[in-house]
Amino acid sequence: MPTSRRPLVRPAGLTALADALRALPPSCGPARLVGVDGHAGSGKSTFAGRLAEALGGAPVLHLDDIASHTELFDWTGRMRAQVIEPLRRGAPAHYTPYDWTARDFGPPRVLEPAPVVLVEGVGAGRRALRPWLALLLWMDLPPEESWRRGRSRDGADLREFWDGWVRAERRHFADDPSRPFADLLVRQGTAGYEVLPGPTGRPRRGPAHDSR
Repeated sequence: MPTSRRPLVRPAGLTALADALRALPPSCGPARLVGVDGHAGSGKSTFAGRLAEALGGAPVLHLDDIASHTELFDWTGRMRAQVIEPLRRGAPAHYTPYDWTARDFGPPRVLEPAPVVLVEGVGAGRRALRPWLALLLWMDLPPEESWRRGRSRDGADLREFWDGWVRAERRHFADDPSRPFADLLVRQGTAGYEVLPGPTGRPRRGPAHDSR
């Protein structure tokens, strides 16, 4: 069974956050799975990439590679079979990333059971994954602003996709919310990221700032 999560001490920037993540007990075999959840367009991928750098090149699993056009959120079984179960045994995971252009799954990729593995994407904090997470971070940007950013990023060609996505995401978070279970909230500002205690965390004296 996975190790129960514990509250994280207040980090002072991405470097300190990375150090704190390494100090957490393993949650899935030898790995510490860290979820980065939030609305589409909230900046999850960028933040996860910067956190991975602070961790010295930690692997990042993008849930866009696990989901598909026909299974925007019905991918839990594939995630468990291809990723969770191998990592739980301490073995490399082999998952088949989805090609959103070809609309098909590609050849397997290897995900090693590193000390910290970041799981980034909408639904990273869903109830089926939370037992295996060492920590859950939530990108704290309102949905309408997130979706506006995402639509602007992807352009008019994906307008129809976004219309369907927003409806699906609303249904998902109505049925299976993540934010109430977040250990830390991440807010992006002009000077970097602000890391705040989440709904499950202990009270802390104040926010942490990263100015990179």
